[in-house]
Parts: sequence; structure tokens; C-alpha cells
Amino acid sequence: MSCNFPRSDDVPGLPARRAALRLLDAVLRRGEPLELAIHGASQGIADRADRALVHAIAAEVLRRLPDLDALIDGATRQPLPEDAKARMVLRIALVQALVLGTPAHAAIATALPLVDGGPRKLVHGVFGTVTRAAPVLPDSPTLPEGVAERWAKQWGDAMAKDAARAYAVRPPVDLSLRDPAQTAHWATLLGGESLAPGHVRLPDHATVTDLAGFAEGAWWVQDLAAAIPARLMGAGSGRAVLDLCAAPGGKTMQLAAAGWNVTAVDQSARRLQRLTENLARTGLAAQVVTADLRQWQPVESADAVLLDAPCSATGIYRRHPDVLHRIGSRQIAELADLQAQLLNRAAHWVRPGGVLVYATCSLERAEGEDQAVRFLAAHPDFALDAPTPDELPRDVAASAQGWVRTLPGTLADRGGTDGFFIVRFFRT
Repeated sequence: MSCNFPRSDDVPGLPARRAALRLLDAVLRRGEPLELAIHGASQGIADRADRALVHAIAAEVLRRLPDLDALIDGATRQPLPEDAKARMVLRIALVQALVLGTPAHAAIATALPLVDGGPRKLVHGVFGTVTRAAPVLPDSPTLPEGVAERWAKQWGDAMAKDAARAYAVRPPVDLSLRDPAQTAHWATLLGGESLAPGHVRLPDHATVTDLAGFAEGAWWVQDLAAAIPARLMGAGSGRAVLDLCAAPGGKTMQLAAAGWNVTAVDQSARRLQRLTENLARTGLAAQVVTADLRQWQPVESADAVLLDAPCSATGIYRRHPDVLHRIGSRQIAELADLQAQLLNRAAHWVRPGGVLVYATCSLERAEGEDQAVRFLAAHPDFALDAPTPDELPRDVAASAQGWVRTLPGTLADRGGTDGFFIVRFFRT
């Protein structure tokens, strides 16, 4: 491999790689969520394909980080510092060559200018040593060490292995239907599989906006597990429900379609804009409120309350690999405190005889099972209301305790689900 380094301004595709480097720095050093940081990192890149490449490089580096680092460390006499720019540039180059299918010469040509003024010969040499060995990354990405240990402690070694296997599989695209009576129609038309009334799992990853039914708002994208909380509310028949932390609106639309009079509350005006757009597309209605639940309260209590609480989002790690690098025990504890506060407030807004559904897209007991136990101990006027089999998707069952927990092994033979905890309480 030649060491005649190209001039930076002669390298096609370099802006996308610079943006990927900025994006990874934002996630790994500053702890910013990938989906929020990408806008700032991609400033000046107008082409959609280039922006998609920025996201793909960063996401795959995060997904394969331990495996990439093992290759880098095996090719250096002394380990590079964890935060060394040379290490990050090597990750970017290697993930293109080993995962994204970029020719090795192109991957290194766009990597070397990223270390202008730095150890270019080191980066070039390590990349060449690794790629000449023709390495094959493991089928199941290695989970970050702290994550694997934490999950194994909570759920057992088998769960951690399931999580690693699920990490390598592209998540399916699930649709929630505005009219569950049309389930067979849409499953046939879209060539999908239904695992519950009102649900279709697509067979591939076609552009959803091009599919039949999107423009007329017949369905919206929503993971099967994420649809369970609203399913447990049943038919609304005009009754009042509070959908708390509602954006971007999947559960709001489910509730409105089921006949509830919905008040959707979220503190993010930007995310509520997306909810409003989704309501307009589907022709469904809800009252939308921008507010912090720690200060807001409704004018009157409701027949039902759904709290999809802010959480670590470790349950959606397949779609958002950054969470496994940003979230640790401290953040989980802080979020659990917030969830307890919101759950206690929400309890006061449920009328006697009404229901409260609490959910998190988390694989942490502190944000799920522990919250349910603590809530019942502190609120003797609430009882756990276990779902019946016909309220749940096929092959998803309530636990012996009466709540619903989806793990990486849930429906693994059909593409899996996001990790969720869902519990329904009845106010006596």
C-alpha cells in the first residue's frame, strides 16, 4: 500500500467522513444522542445520500466499537489512548472497509486527511496491518463490557447473548393500523405478517413513505412492543385519557383511533410538531399540550392515564446503538428518580375505577419492575391489573407478576421486538 498521501482537497467524500468524526465525538465525548447530534455535525452537507452515509458510519462504529478496538489494539505495540483522534479515525476507516463495503483504498484515502498534522503514518500502518490480515468481525457484535455485565446480572447470561445476537439483526418495520378491522387487507396488500389485530410486520425495508396507505394515513410506523401500552387501554367510547410524554405520537394515534378523547402532553415542542403532523396525516384528533409534567396538571382527572416515561432507551439499542455508550448506572438511577416522580403525579389524575398504564422502552429493572413494586407499595388505592392473552400480540405473554416484559429474545425467530416494560394499574 503506497504511502503517497493525497492532498485533503483532492479527496472525494471527505466532508462526510469529517462529519462522522464530529458526530462520534459528540456522542462518545459529550454524551449527546446520535439522532440529535447529527444535525449539527452534518452542517454544510446538503446531499441526502451523504448525510445518510454520515449516520451509517457513526452508527456502525458505535455498534462495532469493542470489536474494532480489538483489531486496532492487536496491530499496535502500545495501545492508543481511548480518546486519541488516531483511534477514532481508524474506527471510521475500518468500519467502512469491514462493514459498509467501502474498498480499502477509498476508506484509507478519506481517513488520512482527518489526522492532518497528526500521526498519519501510524494510522496508515495500522490500517494496512489490520486489512492485510483479512479479519472477519464476529456475527454478533460484542456488547460494551459494562452493558453486558449489567444485563447478565439482571437477566442472566442467556439474555446478554440474545442481546448480542439481536444487535446484528436489522430491526423489522412494524405498522400500527388506524382501523384494526382492516388488518387482513393491509397484511395482504403490503405482503406482511400480522401478529395482532391492527398490526402488520413488513417483509423488507422499503421506503415506508412510498407504500400504499401512507399518504392517506391508514397506518404509521410503530414497533410491536411500543404498541402494547395503548392496547391495554382498550376501547375509549368517548372517555378521557391523558397520554403523557406523548411525542412523537404513535400511542396518541392508537388511543384516538380506539375512540378515546385524548389529551397528549409532552415538553418538547419540536417533537410535538411531528405528533401534530402525524395526526393531520391520519385524520385523527387529540388536544396537544406543551408542558413539563413536573409542573403541569390537568383541569380534571381522567378515565385513563398512559405514562410512557422518559427512560434510558436501552430497549431500543438495536435502532440507536449510541445509548449503550451514553447510558450507565448513574443515568439510569437519575431517570428512575424522575420516573417515580412522574408516576406519583400521574396517579392523582386517574379517576376511581380508572386505569393507569406505565411503560418504558428500557431493559433495566430499575426503570420497570422495581418501579411497579415501589408504586404498589406506596399507593394502596391501586391494584395491578394483568392483561389477558387476547390483549397481547401473538406469543407475547404477561409475566407471573402480571406485567409485560419484552427482552431481546422475544419473538427472535420473527425479527424480535424492542425491549419494553408495561404494567397496568386499576384505581380501586
